[in-house]
Amino acid sequence: MKGREALDREVAAIREKIALVLESTRIAPLSSTERRKIDRQVRTLIGDLESLLGQIDPVAMPPALFDPSNPKIVGRFTALALVAQPKRPLADITRFYGSGVYALYYRGRHPLYESVSGSETPIYVGKAGPALQGAQTARDQGERLAARLNDHRKNIAKATSTLDLADFEARFLVVQSGWETAAEDYLIHLFRPIWNSETNILYGLGKHGDSAVIRANKRSPWDTLHPGRTWAVDTEEDARSLDRISEDVKVHFGEHPPFRDRGALLDSFFAELRQA
Repeated sequence: MKGREALDREVAAIREKIALVLESTRIAPLSSTERRKIDRQVRTLIGDLESLLGQIDPVAMPPALFDPSNPKIVGRFTALALVAQPKRPLADITRFYGSGVYALYYRGRHPLYESVSGSETPIYVGKAGPALQGAQTARDQGERLAARLNDHRKNIAKATSTLDLADFEARFLVVQSGWETAAEDYLIHLFRPIWNSETNILYGLGKHGDSAVIRANKRSPWDTLHPGRTWAVDTEEDARSLDRISEDVKVHFGEHPPFRDRGALLDSFFAELRQA
């Protein structure tokens, strides 16, 4: 009984201290710095109290709460739906309605891409938002996804000395408006494609030279390795040397080996889902 009374007094003391803090914030307005500091301290305190509840509750908490409405969860399953689509030759993709996500795959013999060639790891992933915000049908979304793939087709086709358009395939998925960003984020996280700017290695595929400011920038690593776009050829300075690019690519694939088959890809997907 005495132990329980002591515990009651401790809880009451905590409540009194919280009341004092509340009263203090009412009397003297907090500066931005003070507000952020107290915010961090209170959130830490909440975490401690949650831990206390877990210790005294005789019923165990589950390791995770699966929330199907969480954008990250939706992004994961949308990405999985994309991977389930068949690969199609990039050169053969024609016009179609819809916005969404896509992935480009390489199956050629470029020496730097040997480990990713023919694998389940795309060399580039991206998204295309709808033409009309909140579009409910693929027709209302416009030809955004097809147009983005066509842009990439034309850019790759210009790099004739190092790339062959016939070596590229694509998967694409028309997605309900608003969910394409979450799917792209997860695809980049899962695959770390070397042509995406987020990996900071061979960025530049999506860059356009129709601006004087852009044309004045240094040549992107993608254009340095794959020359062919006229405006990039006319650029005077490389952002990175060929030696640096080669080393970056080798290090990247050493740290993030491509998924050679769907089995390995699904294993990774399920492992992350268990932690959701």
